[in-house]
This record gives sequence, structure tokens and C-alpha cells, in this order.
Amino acid sequence: MDQDASNFPNPPANLKKTQRRRQLLPWWVVGFAWLFMVFGVFTLFGLVLGLLHQRVNVSILGLSTDQLISLKGTLLILLFSFKAVTALALETEKVWAVRLAKIDAIISGLVCIGVMIYPIFFGHGFNFRWELVVIIPYYDKMYSIQNDWENFD
Repeated sequence: MDQDASNFPNPPANLKKTQRRRQLLPWWVVGFAWLFMVFGVFTLFGLVLGLLHQRVNVSILGLSTDQLISLKGTLLILLFSFKAVTALALETEKVWAVRLAKIDAIISGLVCIGVMIYPIFFGHGFNFRWELVVIIPYYDKMYSIQNDWENFD
């Protein structure tokens, strides 16, 4: 008895494959999301060590410091925290996650560009930030899936 599955009506609800917003994300975005969630946890430990006046080396998007309790350190903590919240929102499929991811990409891109341009004006030359190679496709992907993500059924 060979019967084609297309002859049957829709499968029962308990047999339907579950669709998830997360399936709209490419593997590399999911990988970076997990990486930034882990870094977000480490940032909390680093903040505690910083409050205890311990030196902790932190670097992201061309900015680095070993003193978390400083202006630059606070900026780095905020960047890592923002990226961790964005990653968690994507991973937990929040409706607003892609909008936040686009903001994250814009901020990251501006920081990279600022880090590249700053040395030009102060006689230190030019240093291309390779993070832009990932940030631009990241923004493009978030832009392309935003409508599907927000109107997911």
C-alpha cells in the first residue's frame, strides 16, 4: 500500500513542526549571540573585580582598558552589557530584539569608525577595524528579517 503523504489532510497539531523566530537567524549570528551572552556574564565578574581595585583587561571594537572604574571602562561595560542584552533578546525571541540588534550594529559601527578616524587626527596613523566586516552583514541581516521577525505567527 503505497500512499503519498500529500493525499492526507494537514497533520494533527501535535505532529506539526514547531517554527521559531530564531530560525530566521543565520548560524553566525546565533554564535555571536552566545559569545556576547557569555561575555556579559564575565563583564559582571570584571565589574566586581574593578570595584575591588583589581586590574582587568577589557577590549571591544578597538577600545581597551585595564581599569574598569574609569570613563573608558564604564563605556566598555555599557557596550558589553548592551550587546549581552541584545543577544539575550534575540535568543529568547523578543519581538523588539531585531530593532535592538539594528541599534547595536549602528552603535558598533560608529564606535569602530571613531576608533579608526581618531588616530588620523592625532598623528597615530590609520588602523582598519576588521569588526566592520561582521557588523555590516549583521545590520543587513537584521534589516532583511525585521518584518518577518516582528510579524511572526
